Parts: sequence; structure tokens; C-alpha cells
Amino acid sequence: MNKRIKEKWKLAIYRNKKSEGYYLKKTITRKTYNFLRAILLFGLCFLIIQPLLNKISMSFMLEKDLYDPTIIVVPRNFTTDNYKLVSSLIDYWKSLRNSLFYSLIISILQVASATVIGYGFARFNFPLKKFWFACVVLVIIVPPQTILSSLYLNFRFFDVFGIAEFFTGKTINLLNSPLPYMFMSLTSMGLKGGLYIFLIRQYYRGVPKELEEAAYVDGCGNFSTFIKIMLPDAKPIITSCFLFAFVWQWTDSFYSTMFLGKISLLSRRLTAITQLLAEYMTGIGTGSRPSVAYGQMMISTGMIMAIIPLLLIYLVAQRTFVESLSQTGIKM
Repeated sequence: MNKRIKEKWKLAIYRNKKSEGYYLKKTITRKTYNFLRAILLFGLCFLIIQPLLNKISMSFMLEKDLYDPTIIVVPRNFTTDNYKLVSSLIDYWKSLRNSLFYSLIISILQVASATVIGYGFARFNFPLKKFWFACVVLVIIVPPQTILSSLYLNFRFFDVFGIAEFFTGKTINLLNSPLPYMFMSLTSMGLKGGLYIFLIRQYYRGVPKELEEAAYVDGCGNFSTFIKIMLPDAKPIITSCFLFAFVWQWTDSFYSTMFLGKISLLSRRLTAITQLLAEYMTGIGTGSRPSVAYGQMMISTGMIMAIIPLLLIYLVAQRTFVESLSQTGIKM
């Protein structure tokens, strides 16, 4: 081992002499650059991860640890009672099942519709194509809160060309059910639907047209070419869009509150955890409201419990997700 090191040093010295010091300067510059880059990346990663580490630390503390200035990260009184309490407050397992079910259904519908629409924008010419794509961009830019009243009235008094009112004398109330959200997802008007169309369109624009032309020569039609050739090739970007759709639906409380009514979801239960904690303390006879610090500790615990399923999903789909990001960056 020492012999190899000596040989490397001799070679380095020889190359430096031959290059009149250029090799040494280049080596020092490269090492310095790598060192500074490592420090910068470590700092950025720490800034991103540090709040999450604080929440994990708080979730294992007793309330008295919050007021101890000597405790920074590691709790002095380690406990898992916070997780048990939060689990009972938000009805964790029932909320988890509902969140998984609705997030999965909505994400599949959103990605399916966005894939078809994105492929159409990338490969076909049709009247007012640029106008309709401008509408897609508007869907990305315009916040959903601006059309809140219209969405509410549309699904509260739902009708198609007045058919329901003509036969029954009244419109259909679709609120407090998943149907409005499913309809919006199928038409790519759901949460971030325009973004998925844009990403898939950009991906398909980078796919060589020769693949489709070869399929047409072999006798495939437009539909067969899309199903057999283009759809399997877009697996990475479809997986990424599905993960984005699932995560955003998992954490959404805007559409779920407006459409899904009283269905228990993690995102909605977490926003009400302080109120639920106050009701719990009143019920056990303490007669006092929880402190702000204690309420934040319960919120941190609930957030960790909500994040864990997302981390597991990401670990399973990590390889495809990273592949999609790298390929999309090159093709765009």
C-alpha cells in the first residue's frame, strides 16, 4: 500500500515538473472547488432538513422539555405518548385509509387525463391549439381560490344543458361527495392539473417522431401507437407526475374541504389538531386550554405521522422519479 502511494507521489511530482507547476495549480484549484461545493451543499441540505429534525425531536419530548433552555435537540424525557395521543385525536388509521384511497384515485385520474392531453398537444395539430395551450398555462398561473365561488355554485346546482332540471324539476347537488373532484380530475381541472399537462407535453416533444413513423409504417394507428409505443416510453415522467399529484392531494385541504364534506382525511384533521387537543383536555377535566408550545408540539407530531407514508412511497419510486427528472431536464 505504501509503495503505491509513493509511486503516485512520484508520478504527481514528475507531471508537475513537466508542466512547470500547471499540474499543481490545477490540482489545488480542483480540490478547493470540491471542498467549497461540499460545504455549500451541506449547508443547503441542513437548512432544508433542520426544521424536520426539530419536529422529530419535539415529537418525542414531554411538555416540560419545551421550557428547558438546556435542551436543544435531544429530549431529556424521551416518550412516545405524543404519538398515541395524536393518533387518537385525529383518528389516525381511519384518516390514513381515507387519505390513501382518495389520493390514489384522484392521482390516477389526473395523470391519465393529463397524459392523453399532453400527448395531443405534443403531436397533433388542431384548431386554436395555441389558444387552448394558453388556457393550460392560465390553469397553472391562476390560483384556485379565484374560482372558488364558481366551483361551489357549479357543483351545488349541477346540471348538463338543463337536462336534470327538465326531467326532475331541480338540479343535482354533488357536494359532500368525491364526484366533483373526480370530474375535475378527469378534465385536468383538478389541483395542479395544468402543470402535469405541461410536463408531459414537454417530455413527448423530446421523443423522436421517427418512433411513431416506424409504428405507422408497421400498420399501427394513432391509438395503438400511443398505447404500445409512446405510453411505455413515458413511464418516468408519468411516475413523477403521479408522485406530485399524490403528494399535493395528500396535503390538500382546499378542495377536500369544499367537496368531500365530513370525510375524515389527514390533511383536514391536522389543521384542526389544536381544537381537538383543547376539546380533549376539557373532556379529561383539566379545565384549561393547551399552551401554544404544547399545541405546536402536537402539530409537529401529527406532521411526522402524515409524512411517513409519503417517504415510504418515495423510497419505492425513487429510481424512476430521479430518472424522470434527469431525462426531462435534458429533453426540455
